[in-house]
Amino acid sequence: MPRTPVYIICSPRPQVGKTLIARLLSEFQLLKNGAVAAFDVNLKEPSLLDYLPRITETADVIDTFGKMALMDRIIVADGIAKVIDLGFHAFDEFFTMSEEIGFIKEAVRRDIVPIVLFVADTDRASARGHETLRQQIPQENLITVDNEFVVRGELPEIFENGQTLRLSALPVFLKTYVDRLPFSFTEYLRQEKDSSTELHQWIRRNYLSFREIELSPILQR
Repeated sequence: MPRTPVYIICSPRPQVGKTLIARLLSEFQLLKNGAVAAFDVNLKEPSLLDYLPRITETADVIDTFGKMALMDRIIVADGIAKVIDLGFHAFDEFFTMSEEIGFIKEAVRRDIVPIVLFVADTDRASARGHETLRQQIPQENLITVDNEFVVRGELPEIFENGQTLRLSALPVFLKTYVDRLPFSFTEYLRQEKDSSTELHQWIRRNYLSFREIELSPILQR
């Protein structure tokens, strides 16, 4: 059985594109592997559950019961990728819990690979949040997402060390198009015959980026 990845898409800031990335990653996993388990830890709508209701369940980290229920689901080495869309409101609570219970060490023991996708922004909260993760998460497990729709221009120096995944900005009219319910990236690839369209190439480019993560040494050991 292959190692089981747990993708945690996170940021201490709202409206940085976390749910968009979680949607892309979940659909990629579903297309490639035929299965994925997604978890929506958000307060506002539309959320991951709205876009992908068949593969997504809600979760929370407000109380001990919610925390343990989530951990019980993601600590299973079943070969099925897990995707967590972690709302900004739950950022501190989740990673405090993760540190307290030794989630990273327990995951390694069970042949599970946590991969944290930190969506960067240019504010102090993002810088502090990223530094917190650097102290908790092994460098090979932490990927900084440079969403060009949010960070216009160069990524701040504090985020330059380590791995980076770049998400190119879509024109506003295309961004509005993919944000509609129930838009599906994979269905668009299947139905759009012209592979030269900007959206077609954008989706394929991001799917290839996720494929590269899957082929990284940390998941192949």
